Amino acid sequence: MAHSGDIEIGQLEVVGESDANYLISLIRTIPDFPKQGILFRDFIPALSDSRGLGILLDAMEKTLPVPVDQFDLVAGLEARGFLIGPQLAAKTGKGFLAIRKEGKLPPETLSQEYSLEYGNARIEIEKSCIQPGQRVLVVDDLIATGGSAQAAARLIEQAGGQVAGFSFVMELNGLKGREALGSYPASSLLNMPA
Repeated sequence: MAHSGDIEIGQLEVVGESDANYLISLIRTIPDFPKQGILFRDFIPALSDSRGLGILLDAMEKTLPVPVDQFDLVAGLEARGFLIGPQLAAKTGKGFLAIRKEGKLPPETLSQEYSLEYGNARIEIEKSCIQPGQRVLVVDDLIATGGSAQAAARLIEQAGGQVAGFSFVMELNGLKGREALGSYPASSLLNMPA
């Protein structure tokens, strides 16, 4: 496991060069995980470092893709979106919505399948978790192909909500994930090659 020197600061610049570089120094790149040819970008070490966690949350709040008054809930995608989503919801005075992997919720659920860069998966939400017209900001650690983000948007809309935008910690270049989001507002702190 090695620290990666190919990470671009991007919107993380809002916290200043020193803090941006410190946060980047905590991100690990693990080759060939979860399968051969994939570079796994791991920001979990930043969560165990009080300075790193503070920088991460401060930067996410400062780079929201829409103003705080334009969303009602923060939704986090399982699993790493659960680590930052509730904290961002608390910082912005919003509630949190968990978007779960298949089979983790009791009935009645809405479900959506999507493609990953290395397979297929399915996510779910409870049918009644969103009030009609509620505006939801979706948070996750990474956007690659955009498949899970698109699936989250479809679930939110099926439940009667509106997608306010997307906020990511990291964005992989070259996989067209942001293009997959269409006209939804989106932000990401860091950019790196896939």
